Amino acid sequence: MTDTPGPIDYRLSQPLALRLMGGFLAVLGGLVFVVTLLVGVLTLPIVVLGITVVAAVVLVFVVGAFLTRRAWMVRLDATGYRVRYVRGVGKAQGRWADVEDAVVTKVAGEPCVVLRSRTGETTTIPVRVLGVDPEEFVRELRIRLDHGRGYKRLR
Repeated sequence: MTDTPGPIDYRLSQPLALRLMGGFLAVLGGLVFVVTLLVGVLTLPIVVLGITVVAAVVLVFVVGAFLTRRAWMVRLDATGYRVRYVRGVGKAQGRWADVEDAVVTKVAGEPCVVLRSRTGETTTIPVRVLGVDPEEFVRELRIRLDHGRGYKRLR
């Protein structure tokens, strides 16, 4: 372990990314179907359908890349944390020095890490939506929390 841990990003889990991509594909397929009907019924130029299909294919690749490579949900660095794209997270960012304690619990039947700040605010992070082993995430979180408080681990 280094003296100052570098930033680390936790992305969306693959099963959840696939589920979101499936919903997106269903909506996109519906849109292409509607445009196809409009081209047939209103005798619009076939170029309209071609542009729609090309745009749909490009969107599939852009959204797929975003979900699998670009979108992080939790970022931990030496000074604090940020959480995004999680509904009901509570306080979305904070400094390690302001965190009073971290607890592993279940919220609505799902395992979560709850960070409680000194002001009474909480941050709830559901660990199953992250693309990492929950125990590894909790271990890394504790290392950073200890470092942020100025604690040093004994070997």
